[in-house]
Amino acid sequence: MADDNNANGQGGQAASTRPKLEQAAMLLMSLGEADAAEILKHLGPKEVQRLGTAMTQLSNVQQMEVEAVLSGFLNEVRTLTGLGMGSDNYIRNMLVTALGEDKANGLIDRILLGGNTTGLDTLKWMEARSVADIIRNEHPQIQAIVIAYLDSDQSAEILSFFPDKVRLEIMMRVASLDSVQPSALQELNNILEKQFSGSAGSQTKTMGGIKVAAEIVNSLDSSIASDLLESITDVDEDMGTQIQDLMFVFDNLKEVDDRGIQTLLREVSSDILIIALKGADEDLQEKIFKNMSKRAAELLKDDLETKGPVKLSEVEGAQKEILVIARRMADAGEINLGGGGEQML
Repeated sequence: MADDNNANGQGGQAASTRPKLEQAAMLLMSLGEADAAEILKHLGPKEVQRLGTAMTQLSNVQQMEVEAVLSGFLNEVRTLTGLGMGSDNYIRNMLVTALGEDKANGLIDRILLGGNTTGLDTLKWMEARSVADIIRNEHPQIQAIVIAYLDSDQSAEILSFFPDKVRLEIMMRVASLDSVQPSALQELNNILEKQFSGSAGSQTKTMGGIKVAAEIVNSLDSSIASDLLESITDVDEDMGTQIQDLMFVFDNLKEVDDRGIQTLLREVSSDILIIALKGADEDLQEKIFKNMSKRAAELLKDDLETKGPVKLSEVEGAQKEILVIARRMADAGEINLGGGGEQML
């Protein structure tokens, strides 16, 4: 939720108080179908899905809000320059110099390879059930590589289409992964009958590991996640403990600093926040309230009090949606999530 104390834009135009995602959706809808489609071509599957959902959920949009969004966009555009055009090599060299090759490789791939949608990247645009069908009869190691490569929320949905025994074996292999030889990636792309979109160099690719396993388990439905974590612990107690220690759950938002909470709230819609807080303890609710304007906090408290009973599945879904946003912002360096949690949602 946006704070009420937003600064006015250029020319006295009040800034929009809607979350940035909704502002982006309003901007795209203002451009018209053709221009909006051209912009969406340059976005990844998750961004397209989030924007598409936001556009379908827009309601009660006033003309002055649209003008505020357009004004804010134009103000930002005015600050841009031509720097960065064709700068892939510059970005690659800068990141390697700053982070070292091992740490930079994953980030480089995410940034520089995002323009192509061949090979493994094609799977990011597919329905989870379709991806599950594609890899269902492959060797568990191939399945693990695919699951480790994709984003955690998509991987979690794909895993939900596998039986418990297969899911356990895949996740054990994901947690044990460290790096993958280029030849193995090429073999996987041959299986997918597409050319791999990444570098064909001789370096191994960092993939999988305990952290990736924890993110995937975090994204699973609570009942599946609990059973899977218990099964992993039964097989390898140390691995299960490490995964659990790295898991970040909704209650852990109490560990995020005030500035991070304020940044996060600007990206969360009021409807989702209300449902999520129905299942939060008093300490977390108070942390949220104190990082909002007084008026916004009072309105949220009133909404919580008047909101009727909510299904547990809806509460968990809303909390997971907020956690997805939080992890995305943490990956982008916008907030710091702090330590992991000990309990499942």
